[in-house]
Amino acid sequence: MKKKLMVTTLVALSSLCFSTGGLAQAKEIRVLLANHPYGELLKSVIPEFEKASGIKVNFESLQESQLTQKLTTEFATKSSSVDVFMTRPLQEGKMFSKNGWYETIASYDFSDYPKSIMGIASSGGKPYLVPLVTEWQVLYYRKDLFNAAGVKVPVNFTELEAAAQKLNSDDVAGFASRGKGAASVTQLSSYVYNFGGGYLDKGVAVFDSQPAVDAIRYYGKLLGNYGPKGVTSMSWENIMPLFQAGKIAMWTDASVFYGQVVDPAKTQVPAENVGIANFPAGPKTNSPFIVVSWGMAIANQSKNKELAAKFLEWATSQELAKRGMLSNITMARISAWQDKDVLAKVNPGLVETQVFAAQNGNPFDRPYMSAVGEARDLIGEVVIEAINTKGASPNLESMAKERAVKVNDLLKDAGEYGKE
Repeated sequence: MKKKLMVTTLVALSSLCFSTGGLAQAKEIRVLLANHPYGELLKSVIPEFEKASGIKVNFESLQESQLTQKLTTEFATKSSSVDVFMTRPLQEGKMFSKNGWYETIASYDFSDYPKSIMGIASSGGKPYLVPLVTEWQVLYYRKDLFNAAGVKVPVNFTELEAAAQKLNSDDVAGFASRGKGAASVTQLSSYVYNFGGGYLDKGVAVFDSQPAVDAIRYYGKLLGNYGPKGVTSMSWENIMPLFQAGKIAMWTDASVFYGQVVDPAKTQVPAENVGIANFPAGPKTNSPFIVVSWGMAIANQSKNKELAAKFLEWATSQELAKRGMLSNITMARISAWQDKDVLAKVNPGLVETQVFAAQNGNPFDRPYMSAVGEARDLIGEVVIEAINTKGASPNLESMAKERAVKVNDLLKDAGEYGKE
């Protein structure tokens, strides 16, 4: 009798394990993070979430292009076990949204986010990601080098070129910005806007217009003459160490890197010698990009959406937004920019440039289209030609026109040509 009772009990326990096994398994979620300052912050505090929630977070951290490729491959083959992931709305948002790879976020409270940035986070009026980080283009510069050379902070492109020339030497590059093909496109954008050009206009490629080509020539002239050696193979992760080593006098790039630029554990340049200023004005205007560079989303294919939503709420919370700001990461939440502790610590220059970009900036830093990766590759080829010839290439106009035709073909293939 006892043996029969024991067997019955074991069977019952076994059945219980199977019936609740899904729940037990669901206590683990898979999260893909970007190799980005906020991704690094999340990695350091995930144990806090695990302890408070009882949910095990299996996370991976990937370089941004690798992250996009991994997500695209897994979603397209319907083999993904990803529950939550960081995402770049301007890079993959259109394609992911069209393919139904984002889960609609219906119950999230978006009242703490600027309305101006929510358009890029929604499709058909339905939000599909939570904005994490906003970035705008700024000018990082070496105060000590400027003072020693008697150079003032440039406020327009004429002064920028003059300063680069004066500060350039065998030991220190006068100027730096991204020169690596596709990677250069986002940083080139503000130059194009300030010359009066653009990448797309109503779903048609326009980077072959004269203002846009003039901007590419100027960008190539600066980097070709005053940039670090090998700049055509450099993105931000290659340029930042050079700036931190004291090898660059000026650098135009995204505001989000300020915290790393002045991190005493990573730089040889004292924070008091690093300045941050508004992006210089061009011949036509001053409209640097200000974009939602990163957001966080739930995968539509996730089998753990309830737990994924809990992680999303935590990872995008006001508390973590404040922590991000205190780490000099430019967060998207309004409250993060109004917090007294934040304002007491954050560099006033960062706040000032944010205010300027928010009032005058352009919400795109690349062509907004599904095939944005291919488009960036094509535009990047023109940029490299400009850099290699120091802006003097006689083929730049024809190259731009040829690439514009190819980008228009990509738009047509995606059914996006001629559409907003």
